Amino acid sequence: MYSKVLAVLLAAATLTACGAAAGEQSQQQPRITDSKVDRIAAEVPQAIRDRGTLEVITSVGTVPPLTFYDTDNKTPIGVEEDLAALVSDVLGLKPHVNVASWENVFVGLDSGKYDAGFTNITVTEERKEKYDFATYRLDNVSFEARKGGNWKVNGPADVAGRTIAVASGTNQEKLLLDWNAQNVAKGLKPVDVKYFQNSTDYYLALQSGRIDAYLGPNPTAAYHAKASGQTEIIGTVSGAGPTLQGEIAATTKKGNGLVRALADALNQVISDGSYRKVLDRWGLANEAVPKSEINPPGLPKS
Repeated sequence: MYSKVLAVLLAAATLTACGAAAGEQSQQQPRITDSKVDRIAAEVPQAIRDRGTLEVITSVGTVPPLTFYDTDNKTPIGVEEDLAALVSDVLGLKPHVNVASWENVFVGLDSGKYDAGFTNITVTEERKEKYDFATYRLDNVSFEARKGGNWKVNGPADVAGRTIAVASGTNQEKLLLDWNAQNVAKGLKPVDVKYFQNSTDYYLALQSGRIDAYLGPNPTAAYHAKASGQTEIIGTVSGAGPTLQGEIAATTKKGNGLVRALADALNQVISDGSYRKVLDRWGLANEAVPKSEINPPGLPKS
């Protein structure tokens, strides 16, 4: 199914926003479920318990395995939705997934319209000033290039003089620009950084040779390389840089009382095995965390 979904999504030029229950997976992909744990459910703020839903906010991409549209082109599915649904099960809530652009994810969290972001959000020290985090995946970024080359990326010098695409406003952009600054300071050739609107544009540029590599989240890059058979991962680094292992986390407005319940629910699904089943489904077992942590050290401020 995955290769079929990928082909459909790569041909799509536009996306539309919608809301959908996280349980609405395609029939070929029934979601993994868990059970309510009363002790943990009792930690959820009363207003959310009374409502009965966990309002999840996510940003849809164009390729698996993070968040993407099912073949109906309206139901958001992926590893993020599956994990949000597991957490909701433990909390005794119905998951409701809302889709927004990346910047509006944070606007919605700030306003309290949404309870938690499950959308590949990296813990950073700057974000910790406004949000609370409960970690659930390692944050790695990868350089994806056309298959069959002999170029590998192990550090900053390996990108000097190359044309590399990256999404604006992301931690991988910060990493690439930091590497570029180091290279320029050493007299090496600068990186030619390219920006595109969506993943399909990045992959078309890669296929046509307009860019040497695309630096993006490891899950998306690894899945695309496997599904397309035309690209390969030539280097992987922590999204937080060389001195800190970055982590992806469920994100909620700071001080709203929800983060403990999110972390405890995540630790429950980690311990009972349903978490690992979800990661295995999407090929992300190598990004598993042994424990969900609240507000761990994050990507340093600039």
